[in-house]
Amino acid sequence: MSLESPPDDRPRERLWRLGPASLTGAELLAILLGTGDREHSALAVAMRLLETSGGGLRRLAARPHGELQRAPGVGPAKAARLVAAFEVAGRLMGEDRAVRPRVSDPADVARLVGPRMRDLAVEEFHLLALDTRCRVLRDVLVTRGLLDSSLVHPREVFRAAIAEAAAGIILVHNHPSGDPTPSAEDRAVTRQLVAAGQLLDLPVHDHVIVAGDRFLSFATAGLL
Repeated sequence: MSLESPPDDRPRERLWRLGPASLTGAELLAILLGTGDREHSALAVAMRLLETSGGGLRRLAARPHGELQRAPGVGPAKAARLVAAFEVAGRLMGEDRAVRPRVSDPADVARLVGPRMRDLAVEEFHLLALDTRCRVLRDVLVTRGLLDSSLVHPREVFRAAIAEAAAGIILVHNHPSGDPTPSAEDRAVTRQLVAAGQLLDLPVHDHVIVAGDRFLSFATAGLL
């Protein structure tokens, strides 16, 4: 039996006929995937991806990239298209801000990065490069995976900050466990980066840990 849908029902044709807003999340994903596998159409693969991600695009976007590659009917090439699309969407959201967001306290940091980091299944370490008025010049992903001093090297952190001509930085990472309590490694990495910032005259203003809907500020907790 053919896996093909009638032409007018195919996601790509529906997009051109009715516009992208008329498509479901699964149909949009099917267009990105392009093809299915031997047994399933692109739409069926897309629906299965959403089902195994709790039914939401945000949870799908937060899945580790390796999981996407191993998902039935996906593979490295299709996973790359999905990851690229999620990244484009995130950057578009950032460009929508007519004015660079200003951070004056840890709650501002949590509001800025929380929606993107709170549901991640793995740890990500970011830096916020700030100008002299504490406006965010750029949110830079430094590393993904368990936070470790061998991975978060001062060279990688401050190279990005210097490239943005930052006046200061804020460190941010997430705890997928939902507990924002800093680990011994969190503290060690922070001490290392604060010391490096002092040598470079590029101050580390804070380190914020995002954990679900909670967060912890090293500055507020007196840990810097």
